[in-house]
Amino acid sequence: QVQLVESGGGLVQAGGALRLSCVASGTIFSRKTMSWYRQGPGKEREFVARIWSAGNTFYAPSVEGRFTVSRDNSENTMYLQMNSLKPDDTAVYYCTVLGTTTWGHGPPVTVSS
Repeated sequence: QVQLVESGGGLVQAGGALRLSCVASGTIFSRKTMSWYRQGPGKEREFVARIWSAGNTFYAPSVEGRFTVSRDNSENTMYLQMNSLKPDDTAVYYCTVLGTTTWGHGPPVTVSS
């Protein structure tokens, strides 16, 4: 059974940076496509970024150029480096394995203006 444990959320001022981590177990992580999603207050859950097993990446237009998704297969971990944060980035962030219904528990990120 796939399990995802996230960490790294917090409170930051606009323009600041945070890094989220997602550690996976119960799966062959190196072969999996991983994604980040987020859900802001009163909003639908939305796609943020994806990284394939080969390391190629894809981003939502709202975060491209500011966020970087990466992975360390030796640690079964995916990261989301978030720079130049804006108040609109305030959300609970979730990681997931493509093709599964398993979600991490979502570290909250709050960006103050």
